[in-house]
Amino acid sequence: MNDAAMIGEKAQRPRIGLVLGDPAGIGAELAARLLADPRTHDAAAVQVIGDARLLAAGAKIARVALPAVDIDERANADPAALPLGRVSAEGGRAALDNFRHALAHARDGALDAIVFTPFNKQALRLGGMSFDDELRFAADFLGHTGPHGEFNVLDQLWNARVTSHLPLADVAKRLSVPRIVEAIALTDHAMRAAGYSAPRIAVAALNPHAGDGGNYGHEEIEVIAPAVAAARAQGIETSGPYPADTVWIRARAGQFDAVVTMYHDQGQIAIKLLGFERGVTVLGGLPIPITTPAHGTAYDIAGKGIANDRALKRAFEIAVDMGRARCTAAIRE
Repeated sequence: MNDAAMIGEKAQRPRIGLVLGDPAGIGAELAARLLADPRTHDAAAVQVIGDARLLAAGAKIARVALPAVDIDERANADPAALPLGRVSAEGGRAALDNFRHALAHARDGALDAIVFTPFNKQALRLGGMSFDDELRFAADFLGHTGPHGEFNVLDQLWNARVTSHLPLADVAKRLSVPRIVEAIALTDHAMRAAGYSAPRIAVAALNPHAGDGGNYGHEEIEVIAPAVAAARAQGIETSGPYPADTVWIRARAGQFDAVVTMYHDQGQIAIKLLGFERGVTVLGGLPIPITTPAHGTAYDIAGKGIANDRALKRAFEIAVDMGRARCTAAIRE
């Protein structure tokens, strides 16, 4: 067998960790539907990380028959003791325990990518998480101090942001040329890892009408445009700054593969309006790819058997693509 054939064979089915998230939400139902689909197991070697009782309860809600699955049993989420639709410290602890063990498996080389069903940030904090979000928790656990960030993906369109979970009043003072260049470069790197050869990246302005030549602010002139030029000098196919209210129209029309926004809701509102039920969040820049549905735990419909699984299936597909690319790179090294 030649080298190319060996690489293809070894990288064909990456090892994916499927983490059961908040036990009070729709996650177990979604996980059961994903696992009941034979195409899931054709694409990857899946290890479930969580409580087998919770997964069985999810299969009952989803009305699917589970195949035999590889499960790292975490007896931490008995459905009889954790009511659906409620935030709890116990639920947060269970989700955090599952995520921690998946990260440990990845750190030890046993997984190529991780997918988790939705977490609830309030429950995670009640359960002991001291970080703002799961991205920072994962980076700290993995000892990763390099650039990393959160991406939202809708079909083939990506959104990255320069600032994320902070008050809107603090956004402008957090913007700098190096920080924006880092966000653009991280977007380019993450998208290449997901299979894009040369992603076309648009950069959104901060102010209305992209500052209107300085009439509505100077960030575009003094910070954002110089950052775009610096990123282009690195060979990244990027352009802007574009007015944030029209850049998404152009992106939807296929002119761009990604939009880098300056703050959280500048991209989140657009992505969720374009397709809330199928959006995916990618935690990029970490030593291992991590994906999850962009929607939340949906406590209001938990247990009703009506949850839409499109986002989890898409999150799984992206994790497979990124995990396979990671395997191929490791084999070649």
